Amino acid sequence: MHDVIVVGAGIVGLAQALAAARRGKRVLVIDRDAQSNGASIRNFGFVTVTGQERGRVWDLARRSARTWREIAGPAGIRIEQEGFLLVAQREEAAAVIDAFLATEMGEACERLSADEVAVRLPGAPPATGGLFSPHDLRVESRTAIPLLAAWLEKAHGVAFLRGVAVLHAETGRVHCTDGDHRADTIFLCPGDDWATLHPEIYAEAGIRRCKLQMLRLAAPGWRLPAPVMADLSMVRYLGYSDLGEAAALRSRLEREESEALRYGIHLIAVQSADGSLVVGDSHDYAATPDPFSTQAIDAEMLRQYEAVLGAAPPVIERWTGTYASADGHSIVRTPTEGVTLTVVTSGTGASTSFALAEDVVGGIFDS
Repeated sequence: MHDVIVVGAGIVGLAQALAAARRGKRVLVIDRDAQSNGASIRNFGFVTVTGQERGRVWDLARRSARTWREIAGPAGIRIEQEGFLLVAQREEAAAVIDAFLATEMGEACERLSADEVAVRLPGAPPATGGLFSPHDLRVESRTAIPLLAAWLEKAHGVAFLRGVAVLHAETGRVHCTDGDHRADTIFLCPGDDWATLHPEIYAEAGIRRCKLQMLRLAAPGWRLPAPVMADLSMVRYLGYSDLGEAAALRSRLEREESEALRYGIHLIAVQSADGSLVVGDSHDYAATPDPFSTQAIDAEMLRQYEAVLGAAPPVIERWTGTYASADGHSIVRTPTEGVTLTVVTSGTGASTSFALAEDVVGGIFDS
């Protein structure tokens, strides 16, 4: 008999397993896949604090980054990069950076001149300025998630049941393809699987899927000083785009970058231990997006890369991913007594799940 069952072994489920285990609970995690396969590994592994929506989401990201730094060593997870470099290509983007730095979100961030950006990114096209933040970090998600699960099992006694689908959850019981499992408290973390567990909640929340395309580029022979974003990110991330100064930048980008905006592209570039670069991404929304990559989207992502960082190395890997998407950061619902459904609907699972789990799990057990 377990005290807690967590359904879903993505980052949201693993974070809730950690929060429960830290409270002395006996935890079982059930996942339908034999290994990590979903949105939690098909991303940058970029724990983004800077630029998250002002207020609660920004606070969740700051707290989650602290947890990543706390557990990385014990779990054997390598922090690949520390900090974050935001490059302003246009004067309007520089104005957004100045406005951002005037808020509490700019605490400990550094305003960079065009020359200072050039020192950090030698050989890149000229910029008008930039921002460096010390708050962010990056892990290799495709290895970090399995390592996190293994550490939970070894250090916290969390049990895992993989290759088993959950069909239904009710008070005290989870019905699975291998039979029933019992626990007093059940946390459902099914990500973008809106058809199986409480589809009525997904429908009421307006949740759909977002498909993204991503690329891995060969090692360029130099090191990025930190993960990099640029102008298009400032009209997508709410910590920037909600500022009044973002309107002028958005207007200019609509004239100059209509193709990128049409594909939902904003540049993120991060670097792995082997020197290769992970670059993306795009955003396509539908109830069931098609599974196919589009060459035009890849070409536009590479064009954005070259506008910020210079000539792109060869593409050595391509992939797509999907995640649950809706207005707002997340939904937390209690469909029946003892059962809690948590879905991050903003594409910020890696960045905010640890703190969100503390809030959700703590709200049940700490009272």
